[in-house]
Amino acid sequence: MYNLKKSHDRASESITSKNKKEDFPMGVVKKIVKIVAGLMAIAVLILVGLGVQVWFFKPFNINAFFARTAMQVALESPQLLTSVHILEQVGIHGHNAKLDDASIAAGERVLDMLMESRDTLISYDDESLNEGDRLSKEIMLPLLDMVSEYVEFRFHSYPVNQLFGEQNGFPTFMESSHQVHSVRDAEDYITRLSLVGIKFDQVLEGLHRREELQILPPQFVVTKVIAEMQSFIDTPIDEGILLTALTKKMDEAELDAAEKERLADSARQAIADTVYPAYQSLIDYFVKLDEKVEGNHGVWSLPNGDKLYELALRVFTTTDYTPDYIHAFGLKEVDRLQAKILTVLAAEGIDTSGGFSKAVEALRENPNFYYEDTDAGRAQILKDYEAIIQEVSQGLASSFNSVPEGKVEVDRIPEFKEKTAAGAYYQPPAIDGSRPGVFFANLYDIKAQPKYGMRTLAYHEAIPGHHLQLAVQQAQKELPLFRRLVPFPAYAEGWALYAEQLAWEVGFQNDPYDNVGRLLSELFRGVRLVVDTGIHAKRWDRERAIAYMSQNTSLSDSEVVAEVERYFVMPGQACAYKVGMTKILELRDLAQTELGEQFDIKAFHDVVLTNGSLPLTILEKLVRQYIEETKAR
Repeated sequence: MYNLKKSHDRASESITSKNKKEDFPMGVVKKIVKIVAGLMAIAVLILVGLGVQVWFFKPFNINAFFARTAMQVALESPQLLTSVHILEQVGIHGHNAKLDDASIAAGERVLDMLMESRDTLISYDDESLNEGDRLSKEIMLPLLDMVSEYVEFRFHSYPVNQLFGEQNGFPTFMESSHQVHSVRDAEDYITRLSLVGIKFDQVLEGLHRREELQILPPQFVVTKVIAEMQSFIDTPIDEGILLTALTKKMDEAELDAAEKERLADSARQAIADTVYPAYQSLIDYFVKLDEKVEGNHGVWSLPNGDKLYELALRVFTTTDYTPDYIHAFGLKEVDRLQAKILTVLAAEGIDTSGGFSKAVEALRENPNFYYEDTDAGRAQILKDYEAIIQEVSQGLASSFNSVPEGKVEVDRIPEFKEKTAAGAYYQPPAIDGSRPGVFFANLYDIKAQPKYGMRTLAYHEAIPGHHLQLAVQQAQKELPLFRRLVPFPAYAEGWALYAEQLAWEVGFQNDPYDNVGRLLSELFRGVRLVVDTGIHAKRWDRERAIAYMSQNTSLSDSEVVAEVERYFVMPGQACAYKVGMTKILELRDLAQTELGEQFDIKAFHDVVLTNGSLPLTILEKLVRQYIEETKAR
């Protein structure tokens, strides 16, 4: 911190020394210093006044409003601040010793703040805004509109679930996002451990409110989270992820040996005294809840559940597609993609006379497509993923004007949660580059990692999929912060699925079986349309959904169960992928048809990527604008 008193003293000494030589009156010196100090104070007051105006009242400039809204949201989530790692650049670290407030009051506070932000946003007249600011307003407004509609359903969720619940989210966050570069960082880590009891009491408050409202999770959720949490606390502290992650972080930071021992002892104490008892309190609640729930139903079974599902589809797809439309579209895509897969398999000499299920079963049972079911085999999978990403990173010059730098790592999904986790997921990097993007692969079931599907999965999660798209988005410094951070699922997941096809078009899947892997991946997303709408709109039970997915994909049994159970706790999200990909391909076809020889795939990708994450309706508007501008050249 810049020390004003020392600076003032040094300035006075310098002037005084000069005055002695020139016989300058000391009273004049003091008056000058007083005037300068007064001017500085006025300047500070003006700056503070502007800050107060921006923070508490309508900002004069809409970009100040965007910045304020993004900061207000971020300040409500110290864990988000840790993940994006922005404030550390200016020496602010206090949030790293806090956990998000999961209380009902905190949720109401955030909703009220966002509703006020919506009113403020609407008050900016479009005529007074430049084109870029109008676009930012057009992007933020549907986000805030969704919040307005969501208020009615703020308790229609399952905060503790097998996929992304508070109970598995906390250790995952501590392992993957809390950085340790100093003793203070390690102490902050331990402070967060000591706050888990408060956090889980807040979670329990919300669970009890949901129980009063008859918003209860499916039976399988209760069973699985009990087993997961029991396994977590049954693990000896020295072997658990919370202590092993801290130890690894301290080793990498090269902390003093005595300090590491002291900190590790403090962490052990916090885990024993706070963390494990907090988990036991959740276990006790769910053991009692287990007696009150039965059956596995979609959100149609919740109060006003049909309306909730329609809202979920609009939120995740940014379209007005109805459940019936999406279901029918999914069925059509399943037929189309299965036919294409059978054509490729037949060309490779595989018997397809028995239909899709038998042909794919023969593919799935071929041992040549799998790694050894050993630690060495799993380690080789990670190495091969790294090689695939390295190769594709160097071969995209024909499709992109530039491929942003930014490391992406490949890691295994933490073992404590891999049994119920999805097949893979991507964790974005910190904005300041202090933490890389990570492609997490699920290695629990070796049969879920066939070699013919690995390229497609790497392209989706890393490059040219999520990692590339987010790298481009974060590099757009001229965009308001919220546009560099917000993810519209249909856009983000649609791009990643489109990236799978793009990599094949560029030539990275010459092996016919790799192409089968790509088609199976797209088929899987088509099946998702059918199953998600089947569960939540057509009232399918868990077993019917599992049977349909098993018959119409190449997924292993463990993958099918994990996927179907995912849709129960994330209604509508699974529909984002195929809807988004379809829209991007439609827009590309439109641009190619309209522009003919003027069409440039690099320019098209610039339009899609450099405006940040977008609702599909706005993406279409920008592509049509690009077409008209290109024609006019």
